[in-house]
Amino acid sequence: MIRRFSAFSLAMVALVASLNLVCQAQMLTRHVREVTLNGKAQFVEPLPAEQTMRLVLVLPLRDQAGLDSFLEELYDPSSSSYRQFLSVEQFTERFGPTQQDYDTVIRFAEANGLTVVGTSRNRLNVDVAGPVGAIENALHLAIGVYKHPTENRNFYAPDREPTPNLPFQLWHIAGLDNYSIPKPAGLDRRPAVSREPNATTGSGPSASFLGSDMRAAYYGGSLTGAGQSLGLLEYYGTDLADLTTYFTNAHQTNNVPITLKSTDGTSTSCVYPSCDDTEQTLDMTQALGMAPGLSSMVMYIGSTDSAIFNAMATASPLNAQLSSSWTWSPADPSTDNPYFQEFAAQGQNLFQAAGDSGKWGSRSAIFPADDVYLTSVGGTDLNTSSAGGGWSSETAWVDGGGGISPNHYAIPSWQTSAASSCSACSKTYRNAPDVSANANFTFYVCADQTTCTANEYGGTSFAAPMWAGYLALVNQQSVANTGKTVGFINPSLYTIGLGSSYGTDFHDITSGSNGASATTGYDLATGWGSPNGSGLITALAGSSSSPSFSLSASPGSVTITQGGAGGTTTVTVTPVGGFSGSVTLSASGLPSGVTPSFSVNPTTSTSVLTLTASATATTGTFTVTIQGTSGSLTNTTTVQLTVNPVSSGSFTLSASPTSVSITRGSHGTSTITIHPSGGFAGAVTLSATGMGSGTTATFGTNPATSTSVLTLTASSSATTGTFTITVHGTSGSLSNTTTISLRVRR
Repeated sequence: MIRRFSAFSLAMVALVASLNLVCQAQMLTRHVREVTLNGKAQFVEPLPAEQTMRLVLVLPLRDQAGLDSFLEELYDPSSSSYRQFLSVEQFTERFGPTQQDYDTVIRFAEANGLTVVGTSRNRLNVDVAGPVGAIENALHLAIGVYKHPTENRNFYAPDREPTPNLPFQLWHIAGLDNYSIPKPAGLDRRPAVSREPNATTGSGPSASFLGSDMRAAYYGGSLTGAGQSLGLLEYYGTDLADLTTYFTNAHQTNNVPITLKSTDGTSTSCVYPSCDDTEQTLDMTQALGMAPGLSSMVMYIGSTDSAIFNAMATASPLNAQLSSSWTWSPADPSTDNPYFQEFAAQGQNLFQAAGDSGKWGSRSAIFPADDVYLTSVGGTDLNTSSAGGGWSSETAWVDGGGGISPNHYAIPSWQTSAASSCSACSKTYRNAPDVSANANFTFYVCADQTTCTANEYGGTSFAAPMWAGYLALVNQQSVANTGKTVGFINPSLYTIGLGSSYGTDFHDITSGSNGASATTGYDLATGWGSPNGSGLITALAGSSSSPSFSLSASPGSVTITQGGAGGTTTVTVTPVGGFSGSVTLSASGLPSGVTPSFSVNPTTSTSVLTLTASATATTGTFTVTIQGTSGSLTNTTTVQLTVNPVSSGSFTLSASPTSVSITRGSHGTSTITIHPSGGFAGAVTLSATGMGSGTTATFGTNPATSTSVLTLTASSSATTGTFTITVHGTSGSLSNTTTISLRVRR
């Protein structure tokens, strides 16, 4: 079966005829695992009715035909709409669910005993939590525990498709099963018996490659990614001490602020041996090595793809370059397309590692690497001229992923011409990868708070964030030239690949094989190849010969209090194309009562912006636009400003539910509510104690002003038993607690 959609279209089932008739509405995507129907997964027992689950109720996009048409024009260079990207608010207004439908889903959840623990500004996701019994009643299904047919573990899953009592169809419900546990898509460690160093020209220990070596090989210019923010998808947190160790051992300094953002209460920490942060750390080192001047890097950490991708699609500011090096197998491969289409509409590009199992077969588990809305990244074996030197030669990496779409995505319009000249390519289904970069066992890696390794790890997990960093360089130049980023690059990549400048824009990999041979031009081993210095940057972003500048602000968020001390961010002017003028700065979008002050204005390099709130300043979170002007040139950057009220009075805490039961390898939630008294309006910092070994506690919002979802996660080796969890809340000198009974079962 072919899933029929063009480069920017996705077939969608029509909504029920009458929006006023409440019925048991079928879903627009599948949820039931085939193995639970055909007997390959043996039923073990029902999932305990009292166990707490967290789900994401996903609404469908609106005016799908209009969105398809808009995206076609958005990436057509001959259209007046070319690269006229939408903001989150504009996307929501045109293509997001209506406020009425969104409110209907919230009321449905609450009426069925579920707690709404998260909402989203694009109105796609409603995060809910509640006991299994309430979920089963609301969705008219039963959730059972089954013996996994291919892994030595149990999993839970529904026995039938959800049919919630709603007057319209939902797109998807995330979190109903844990049949497929996400894992790194392209991270391999060489067997000890074969650990002869592959790298011979790297700058790291044992001649291993650092991220900076990849920058020298694939770029080597002066762009740094200034003004650009990069987002990483991760299913586990990290220990930033490992990143510090890497830069210390490499004798380098990281100047990019890093934010660890929990998208659904998942812990942002990762401590070995209960958690492995190898993937998470290398993602950072490769992106930072390629783009050392990023304004910020955000690690989006969550337990479901719906939570993570939606957080990326609604971030403030948006990350124009995104990277994922994880793979999982959803029950329906179209599940995440609404988020991917929103990325394209908003000028965001997602790079996905193509995997490390060689040429794809019909049963290869590589999702989402073959989706048409992202850039699939394959692997190569790179040689450089010297340590920190330029590109010398490159062949296809034997383990690099690529091939014909196992999920039977239809070939997108921008790929048909390239496929017609590729004998091994499908003319019907999507082909991948689109591009590639070094993935051999040649890298220096620090992780798990232990000894670093050289030439042991490799994989397309390194190549995907590398390309995301490279796109930051492209977007820095594009913003300086046009004031806009380049957005989803696949249509442009294939135009460039078929053009006369292909040989100067890409390194065409013509030797080696991953099961499919590398050939001249596009192939299933390396796609179009690896980036060739500034050639591809100019092809995507235009020439930077005209003098200009870009702006960036670090940190990208500032928090201040009414009548308190001001908060600061450093605004940096980055010259492009020989620009040498001075830039006059201004700030707009400020709430009433907040005043800006620049330490140097005009400036030729940096200026510290101080934001100060009066005692009566409007509280809340705001997007402040910083504008720089030099003659006829104008550029902007943004900062997120939070103004907190002055605290007074007091508060108490409560938890609902007050008892949580979980099994090893799963998690449960409880909503912590802050009850103010005496005019208290401050933020409360939450913490939890009393967990047994192997159980962690994270808060969805922290500090919080009203509610925060506490997620308790038990590792596969967590201590079993019943524990009293004490939740502490502090705000200045005020402190209060509440307790939760936690039962951890095998």
